[in-house]
Amino acid sequence: MPYNGDFIQRHAEAVALTNQVTAVHIITDPNCKQPYLIDIKDINGVNTIIGYVKQTKNTLIKGYLFFSVYLKILKQIGSFDLVHLNVLYPFGILALHLKWFYKKPYLISEHWTGYLDSQSKKISILQKLISKVITKSSSFICPVSNNLSIAMQKFGLKGNYQKIPNVVDTDLFVPKKMNNEVFTLVHISSMLDGHKNTSGILRVILKLQKIIPTFKVKLIGSSTKNMQLFAENSGLDSKFYEFIDQIPQKEVIPHLQQADGLILFSNYENLPCVILEAFSCGIPVISTDIGGIKEYFPDEFGYLIEKKNEGELLDKILLLYKKPIINSKKMHEYAISNFSKNTIADSFSTLYYQSLKQSS
Repeated sequence: MPYNGDFIQRHAEAVALTNQVTAVHIITDPNCKQPYLIDIKDINGVNTIIGYVKQTKNTLIKGYLFFSVYLKILKQIGSFDLVHLNVLYPFGILALHLKWFYKKPYLISEHWTGYLDSQSKKISILQKLISKVITKSSSFICPVSNNLSIAMQKFGLKGNYQKIPNVVDTDLFVPKKMNNEVFTLVHISSMLDGHKNTSGILRVILKLQKIIPTFKVKLIGSSTKNMQLFAENSGLDSKFYEFIDQIPQKEVIPHLQQADGLILFSNYENLPCVILEAFSCGIPVISTDIGGIKEYFPDEFGYLIEKKNEGELLDKILLLYKKPIINSKKMHEYAISNFSKNTIADSFSTLYYQSLKQSS
């Protein structure tokens, strides 16, 4: 899934507006023939260093290679003031190393759904213990929602919490006046059914095709093969739906702009970027009322529904079909105020300076 984690890249690009940023990532690569390879490039104005480590089943060798690459990347970076950690485990161990041995403060951005009550039981005791040390030693913990903040603290991760949402490029995600001849909805996700409940959406489409003569639902994302098979076996008429394999973010924009609404029927979430992007495009949203979604969901921008309630999803789609929500200017202005690169850069910069002040 090549675009997983792109919200981290977006945060880095936002912060780079007012700060000098180097993004670092280390990953196992089955195609790497050498013990490791370091790639340095500029991605949208962010100096990006990626360390590729040869795949191995030996945990000790893997750990050694990761740490060796990390030390070599440190030399490439040169001087820096603080660390912005994305996803606290396991790379928070390296942030701890930088704080203990180099006196560099760090803050944490966190987006992971794994800390939610329904998922946290899967986390090992060792990971939990290490994560507690990482959060306690950080200057700030910045979850994307209050809901995630509460879940993390309930899990036992103590620290100084400051909510900062995901970022949207509000210069790209803009409203575009469209007059659709066919009522069009879009769903954008990983298509993992246990998470996104894509099968529930398809069952609702099956009911919808008996009520509305013409409409189209576009389902965009990875893991579409199983869902395509599910749709075919369900008796869905192919003229009412279209699967589109995962595409780059910029290619998603016209699909949002041309839609009458976005639907998200997930079983659990934090603060999905795609909802914020839909708002920025002036597109109303129908979503399950889960995680931190309602914290950034004005009533006039769409509908929040109960998870797994297919009847309610059908009702709200029909309501949107009969009474379109036309509020694009206000939606886009809301996105600029809350999720634009400048807004997020200002929020993080304030915490950066506070972190440096605390550590001096």
